[in-house]
Amino acid sequence: MTASGTTPVSPRLADLDAGALAAAFAAGTLTPSEVAEDVLERIAAREPELNALYLHDPEQVRADAAASTARWAAGAPLSAFDGVPATVKENIARAGQPKPSGTAIPNPPISQANAPTTDRLVEAGVVILGSTTMPDWGMLSSGVSSLHGITRNGVDPRLTSGGSSAGAGTAAAAGYGPLHVGTDIGGSIRLPGTWQGLTALKPSEGLIPLDVPYDGRAAGPLTRTVADSVHLMSIVARSDARDYLTRAYPEMTWSTEPLEPRGMRVALQLDAGSGLPVEPETRAIIEAAAERFAEAGAEIVELAPFVGAEVLDGLVDFWRSRSYADYELLSDAERAAVLPFIAEWCAAGADISAAQTVRNRNQVDEMARLTRAATEPFDLVLSPVSPVAAFAAEDPMPITDPRETMGHISFTVPYNMSGQPALSIGAGVQADGRTVGLQIAGPIGTDDRLLRVAAWFEGVRGAAAEVDWSRLP
Repeated sequence: MTASGTTPVSPRLADLDAGALAAAFAAGTLTPSEVAEDVLERIAAREPELNALYLHDPEQVRADAAASTARWAAGAPLSAFDGVPATVKENIARAGQPKPSGTAIPNPPISQANAPTTDRLVEAGVVILGSTTMPDWGMLSSGVSSLHGITRNGVDPRLTSGGSSAGAGTAAAAGYGPLHVGTDIGGSIRLPGTWQGLTALKPSEGLIPLDVPYDGRAAGPLTRTVADSVHLMSIVARSDARDYLTRAYPEMTWSTEPLEPRGMRVALQLDAGSGLPVEPETRAIIEAAAERFAEAGAEIVELAPFVGAEVLDGLVDFWRSRSYADYELLSDAERAAVLPFIAEWCAAGADISAAQTVRNRNQVDEMARLTRAATEPFDLVLSPVSPVAAFAAEDPMPITDPRETMGHISFTVPYNMSGQPALSIGAGVQADGRTVGLQIAGPIGTDDRLLRVAAWFEGVRGAAAEVDWSRLP
């Protein structure tokens, strides 16, 4: 019995974390098939409203879970996480499957081979439930898509899922199993994280290898708990020659042991120097989180803005030009299939000269330089993930004018360009129930330490800062 006299409810199998599932499979007290059935039941109940999955074949899920069950019975699992359910974002290639990148343009390309992340999951015996939705070309911070319609928030379906890892965030929040992989070029992992109360890591540049790498792009975990992000990193953070931009990292220790920040020099940034102003409730929540670090013995230093509006604007205009280069090649019928917001957003790139496009591209390097220089003196940097809390699910962006810059990514995108790891972890809930994430960033190559600090914060943030997952359907 609890203190209130009520009997605690045992968690559903779909809600168990990867560590608990691995232990149960090893002990023989659960099978992957049993877990898969409960997850499939959850998906069937919630998916009509949430719309998080693009490619989902229940019979294939059952077959893969049965194969894993047989491996465990024979004492020959492929890994400790054999049979654990997972999803991958639709722009992460799965051999033989279409990869439309969220657009309704007909005849999307068919992936000829798995992406490195998919290969690592398959090699570990993880049961892939399906691919998760994204908005057109991944250039929205929501779940609005010309192909999929609207993906909704798994905690509160009235609200945005965040994006562009829209379905990944919703699948994690809704309890479609414990492990979910998204991608991030300006905040696309961390924004669903902050708006759905998740732990969401944008890793160091190239730590999780990509088959389509480019500046700022990263793949990473979205999970309900820090431990599950650690478990997922232990599977997918392995070098692969297909990522020609990657670098060699020393071997990391993927530990779930909390690391107190005592003695660390920690920056607190509350003004990004560009973009939208930070909402008062969000600011108060981040300041309270920083106080937890101070109480633990960290030295907190206020960090002034280091990326100006001209840098952010230049980067966004470069993205417009890059997307317009794709849009321009489409037929009239194909252009009509693109989400109107995205069509208008990238059409502005047609008016940008070649010389200005080069100057805008240079802002990628300038942002990286400024970010590295400003954060180099610190062990960690704390900030909001987003200056604003979740908006309506139907809106494509918190700023609904496609001609405006992306003023909500001013805290997140610098770490994409600098290559540094940055994560979102739930830090509080506003009075109206909307979740707020704390961004914790660190030096490049310190992802394992960053997650251990996040595990410490998870343990001290207090119940009021957390989503009560047990109340969800």
